[in-house]
Amino acid sequence: MTGFGEPEVLQWREVPDPVPAPGEVLVRVRAAGVGPTDLNIRAGHLAKVFPQGPGSVLGFEAAGVVAAVGEGTAGAAPGDEVVAYLPHQGGYGELVATPVWSAKPAGVGWAAAAALPASAEAAVGTLREIGAAAGETLVVLGAAGSVGMIVVQLARARGVRVIGAAGERDAELVRGLGAEHVAYGDGVFDRAAARAGRVDAVIDAAGRGGLAEAVAATGDPARVVTLADPAGAAAAGALMSQPGPGRAPDALDVALPLLAAGDLRLKERRELPLERAAEAHRLLASGAIRDKVVLTLG
Repeated sequence: MTGFGEPEVLQWREVPDPVPAPGEVLVRVRAAGVGPTDLNIRAGHLAKVFPQGPGSVLGFEAAGVVAAVGEGTAGAAPGDEVVAYLPHQGGYGELVATPVWSAKPAGVGWAAAAALPASAEAAVGTLREIGAAAGETLVVLGAAGSVGMIVVQLARARGVRVIGAAGERDAELVRGLGAEHVAYGDGVFDRAAARAGRVDAVIDAAGRGGLAEAVAATGDPARVVTLADPAGAAAAGALMSQPGPGRAPDALDVALPLLAAGDLRLKERRELPLERAAEAHRLLASGAIRDKVVLTLG
């Protein structure tokens, strides 16, 4: 990043190589995921949460080959293929250092691996925060998005009844994940309660409002968590989930075996060369594509 602003602030430039700290690995990136948070950071909307300076490199998720390990780092060696969550960002680069990684299963491709880390971390973390248990009814707002899809599948695997709120065009996708579909928008919790009889918990993966209604539906603000609506969470008393390795440090270990076994479905992907990161941001911001965008390197 040359600064905050439009996608053009993302430029392919040489910057100093990162150096792995103790407990970190240095990864030679093969693919990096692009998420909506990246766009908001670039535009300056999250400057207080994610302060950036000239030369900052975006990207919370990557997959690649270990190039070096930091002092005292165990569990990895140069040449290992890994999937990495990047709490300090840096995925849009040839090299990135991170303390959070997991071995990449041989059957999982680079692009699929890079599409997983941030969404898996958010999904595993929020499910734990609200304590969704077998037999309960969970409403997922934004069930057809990258995070929502994983939430639905992990919750169903635990025996949770899931009502997936999404647009009509995504109804079949939501049902294919094992959830019951209801149309997103005004009255969504009435529709969910009419279908299931009750609403025990809500995960908001979309950030389009409705948290006060979610709290009213569950009767407990501690059973409502949002990933994308801090103002709504504060007003409703709901939980605002905070990203970071402490939320779900084992998320990759939970999700990768399911992905490798074909038991975890991810959003469709669009691949672009890493040098075209600015174009990727323009595509996502325009709404022209709904796919998960993955940047690839060599």
